[in-house]
Parts: sequence; structure tokens; C-alpha cells
Amino acid sequence: MRYACLVYLVEKEMAAMSESEARTCTEESLAYDEALRRSGQLVVAQALAPVETATTIRVRHGKLTATDGPFAETKEQLVGFILIEARDLNEAIQAASRIPLARRGSIEVRPIRELPPARRVR
Repeated sequence: MRYACLVYLVEKEMAAMSESEARTCTEESLAYDEALRRSGQLVVAQALAPVETATTIRVRHGKLTATDGPFAETKEQLVGFILIEARDLNEAIQAASRIPLARRGSIEVRPIRELPPARRVR
């Protein structure tokens, strides 16, 4: 089964890190991604650009609105995700608990909902 591990951090705290701390954080994260890859659990891992680069869109009654920034102001921001394969939720939680950024923020572990394949329209 696939699980999304959503990584949340306080971006301002990350930006305030020294160059050495930031490099260590990045190196630890990449090393863990590689460990997941070697174990066969990693599907994909991606960091996201800072939250101020986000655009939130809504379509209501056929009309599109776009707003700069995230949907809501929150203490922590979504900064990346890791998509993994795991036998069950417990295995996914164990894998997520070893994500280095869990020591600085939080990781939301959520099962991927498998949808039926789309039917072809002729």
C-alpha cells in the first residue's frame, strides 16, 4: 500500500538556520531518501518551493479565483512530501518517524486512496 508522508515545518525557523545547519539537514534528508530507495519503499520524494510562491485557486459557480500564497495562515507549512510503499500503517509510521525533518516539524502520514481506472469514452 502507498502512503504519503507530508512534511510540515515552520519555514521562518528553517530560513533562520545557519548554513552549516541547513547543509546538515539537507544531507540527512537525502541520505534517508537513499535508504528508503535501497529498501524498495521510496516511490518519490520532493521538496516544495517556499510557501510565499504558492498560488491557491478556487472554482465556484464556474468562476476561477486565484490568490497569492497558501489557503490559510498556519504555524507550520507543507514543505515537501515522500511517497512510500509500506505493508500497513504501522510500517509507514515507522518509516515516517525516521524522516530527519520530523525532529524539527511534523510528518502527516496518510494512505493513498486507490481510485478505479478511468473508463474510455468513445
